[in-house]
Amino acid sequence: MDPYFIPFLNAEVLEYRYRELSKFLHKTPILTSKSINSECGTSLFFKCENFQKSGAFKMRGVSNAIYELLKLKNKPKGIVAHSSGNHGQALAWAAKQHDIQCVVVMPRNASKFKKKAVLAAGGEIIECDSNISSRISAVKKICETSGFVEIHPSNQPSVILGQGSAAWELMTECHKNNIKLSHIGVPIGGGGLAAGTGFAVSVWNKIHDSSIKVFAGEPIGADDAYRSFYSGKIEHNKDPKTIADGLRTELGNINFPIIQKTLDAIYLVSDTEILEGQLKLAERLKLIIESNCSPPFSVVCKERQIFNNKTIGIILSGGNIDLRNSAWGS
Repeated sequence: MDPYFIPFLNAEVLEYRYRELSKFLHKTPILTSKSINSECGTSLFFKCENFQKSGAFKMRGVSNAIYELLKLKNKPKGIVAHSSGNHGQALAWAAKQHDIQCVVVMPRNASKFKKKAVLAAGGEIIECDSNISSRISAVKKICETSGFVEIHPSNQPSVILGQGSAAWELMTECHKNNIKLSHIGVPIGGGGLAAGTGFAVSVWNKIHDSSIKVFAGEPIGADDAYRSFYSGKIEHNKDPKTIADGLRTELGNINFPIIQKTLDAIYLVSDTEILEGQLKLAERLKLIIESNCSPPFSVVCKERQIFNNKTIGIILSGGNIDLRNSAWGS
């Protein structure tokens, strides 16, 4: 584990940081559905990050990264990141609040809807090829030529820590209401949310003498995290194919050890199962979520024998979907 996380193994230090971050974030609601619970044979509690600022959990990691830059260092000349949409949108939005220039490197085939959102939030877009190496090299060039600071979407300690605040809020609210969670489920792509959730849950379990398990859902067509988790080394996708565009990326050297240590399992779901999860939440809870968001819920619907009679928190990671040009799969 990266040395950055050592002070935050102290629950008081971690909780203080999350209280500081809450000043910049929405406290998103937690919803449940009797009909979904009955159908799945579980008690499900959905942490609705689709109602977060910028429409996704990404604002949590970005807020912590910028908090540290401003509190602990000098204000940067500018910030840069690569993103297929949500991280870039969150970064642009947060940068604008602090009068910091923001550049987002986005794949040429990224959603026009999400590119428009980044521009509307005040970010500048530089396009690149869709592969991860092109993204990385474009960001590196900007940092070298412009002196900007990179805020990585998933493999930066401050970002990972910030993402864990969603699970901490979920566990805190459930604890207050005497709801004893057995599991928390997250989607997994780059691994930032999974690692942040795993870290936060591991600290929570120690101070509350609980045994909440963290699992992740991943598309079959972009199964590198699944293969990595069970092989013990970072695996790669040559040509990921899934409607969940935000989950086509890969794990990093910082988040992977945390995932290995703190997650209980990773499960695979098909695009059809992802779409079914999206539709079910729209029909039953009237929630608009992205395809990137659906996998952990789809896992519970699929693996009913594993999760029967369990009490499960699901992080609904975002709701930035282009309703005009989507078959519930943006």
